Amino acid sequence: MKVYTELDVWKESRKLVGTIYNVTKEFPKEETYGLIHQMRRCAISVPSNIAEGCGRRTAPDTIQFLHIARGSLYELETQLYLSLDLKYINKPKFDSINNDIISCKKLVNGFINYFKK
Repeated sequence: MKVYTELDVWKESRKLVGTIYNVTKEFPKEETYGLIHQMRRCAISVPSNIAEGCGRRTAPDTIQFLHIARGSLYELETQLYLSLDLKYINKPKFDSINNDIISCKKLVNGFINYFKK
Protein backbone atom coordinates (compact mmCIF):
# COMPACT_ATOMS: atom_id res chain seq x y z
CA MET A 1 0.00 0.00 0.00
CA LYS A 2 1.09 3.57 -0.67
CA VAL A 3 2.12 5.96 2.07
CA TYR A 4 -1.08 7.71 3.21
CA THR A 5 0.20 11.12 2.02
CA GLU A 6 0.16 9.78 -1.54
CA LEU A 7 -3.45 8.59 -1.40
CA ASP A 8 -6.08 10.50 -3.39
CA VAL A 9 -8.58 10.05 -0.57
CA TRP A 10 -6.25 11.86 1.85
CA LYS A 11 -5.30 14.58 -0.64
CA GLU A 12 -8.92 15.34 -1.54
CA SER A 13 -9.98 15.46 2.09
CA ARG A 14 -7.17 17.96 2.76
CA LYS A 15 -8.54 20.16 -0.02
CA LEU A 16 -11.95 19.95 1.60
CA VAL A 17 -10.46 21.26 4.86
CA GLY A 18 -9.16 24.32 3.02
CA THR A 19 -12.53 24.88 1.38
CA ILE A 20 -14.35 24.68 4.70
CA TYR A 21 -11.91 27.07 6.37
CA ASN A 22 -12.32 29.57 3.55
CA VAL A 23 -16.10 29.45 3.42
CA THR A 24 -16.53 29.67 7.19
CA LYS A 25 -14.41 32.85 7.28
CA GLU A 26 -17.47 34.54 5.81
CA PHE A 27 -19.87 33.29 8.50
CA PRO A 28 -21.14 35.68 11.19
CA LYS A 29 -18.77 36.15 14.11
CA GLU A 30 -21.37 34.83 16.55
CA GLU A 31 -20.90 31.42 14.91
CA THR A 32 -17.20 31.29 15.85
CA TYR A 33 -17.79 28.79 18.66
CA GLY A 34 -20.84 27.24 17.02
CA LEU A 35 -21.15 26.19 13.42
CA ILE A 36 -17.71 27.45 12.34
CA HIS A 37 -15.92 25.43 15.01
CA GLN A 38 -18.07 22.36 14.38
CA MET A 39 -17.60 22.40 10.60
CA ARG A 40 -13.86 22.90 10.85
CA ARG A 41 -13.55 20.13 13.43
CA CYS A 42 -15.45 17.71 11.19
CA ALA A 43 -13.42 18.64 8.13
CA ILE A 44 -10.13 18.18 10.00
CA SER A 45 -11.34 14.82 11.30
CA VAL A 46 -11.51 13.32 7.81
CA PRO A 47 -7.83 13.39 6.72
CA SER A 48 -6.74 12.91 10.34
CA ASN A 49 -8.68 9.66 10.70
CA ILE A 50 -7.53 8.44 7.29
CA ALA A 51 -3.94 9.00 8.40
CA GLU A 52 -4.50 7.35 11.77
CA GLY A 53 -6.21 4.40 10.14
CA CYS A 54 -3.28 3.91 7.79
CA GLY A 55 -1.01 3.78 10.82
CA ARG A 56 -2.86 0.84 12.34
CA ARG A 57 -1.57 -2.70 12.14
CA THR A 58 -4.67 -4.58 11.04
CA ALA A 59 -7.29 -4.06 8.35
CA PRO A 60 -10.17 -4.04 10.89
CA ASP A 61 -8.44 -1.26 12.84
CA THR A 62 -7.90 0.71 9.64
CA ILE A 63 -11.52 0.22 8.60
CA GLN A 64 -12.72 1.52 11.96
CA PHE A 65 -10.91 4.83 11.43
CA LEU A 66 -12.13 5.05 7.84
CA HIS A 67 -15.68 4.67 9.14
CA ILE A 68 -15.03 7.54 11.54
CA ALA A 69 -13.76 9.65 8.62
CA ARG A 70 -16.89 8.78 6.63
CA GLY A 71 -19.09 9.67 9.61
CA SER A 72 -17.40 13.06 9.82
CA LEU A 73 -18.22 13.64 6.16
CA TYR A 74 -21.90 12.93 6.83
CA GLU A 75 -21.82 15.26 9.81
CA LEU A 76 -20.15 17.97 7.71
CA GLU A 77 -22.75 17.49 4.99
CA THR A 78 -25.53 18.12 7.51
CA GLN A 79 -23.77 21.24 8.77
CA LEU A 80 -23.46 22.44 5.19
CA TYR A 81 -27.23 22.07 4.79
CA LEU A 82 -27.70 24.05 7.99
CA SER A 83 -25.42 26.77 6.62
CA LEU A 84 -27.61 26.98 3.56
CA ASP A 85 -30.79 27.06 5.67
CA LEU A 86 -29.34 29.89 7.77
CA LYS A 87 -28.31 31.71 4.57
CA TYR A 88 -24.63 31.74 5.50
CA ILE A 89 -23.86 30.32 2.06
CA ASN A 90 -25.66 30.56 -1.25
CA LYS A 91 -26.90 27.63 -3.33
CA PRO A 92 -24.04 27.62 -5.88
CA LYS A 93 -21.45 27.56 -3.04
CA PHE A 94 -23.46 24.84 -1.31
CA ASP A 95 -23.59 22.76 -4.48
CA SER A 96 -19.85 23.08 -5.05
CA ILE A 97 -18.89 22.08 -1.51
CA ASN A 98 -21.50 19.33 -1.38
CA ASN A 99 -20.03 17.85 -4.57
CA ASP A 100 -16.61 17.85 -2.88
CA ILE A 101 -18.09 16.06 0.13
CA ILE A 102 -19.80 13.49 -2.09
CA SER A 103 -16.52 12.91 -3.92
CA CYS A 104 -14.68 12.38 -0.62
CA LYS A 105 -17.38 9.97 0.57
CA LYS A 106 -16.95 7.91 -2.61
CA LEU A 107 -13.17 7.82 -2.14
CA VAL A 108 -13.49 6.80 1.52
CA ASN A 109 -16.03 4.10 0.61
CA GLY A 110 -13.66 2.79 -2.04
CA PHE A 111 -10.82 2.70 0.47
CA ILE A 112 -13.00 0.84 2.97
CA ASN A 113 -13.88 -1.72 0.30
CA TYR A 114 -10.18 -2.09 -0.51
CA PHE A 115 -9.43 -3.01 3.09
CA LYS A 116 -12.40 -5.38 3.34
CA LYS A 117 -10.89 -7.55 0.60
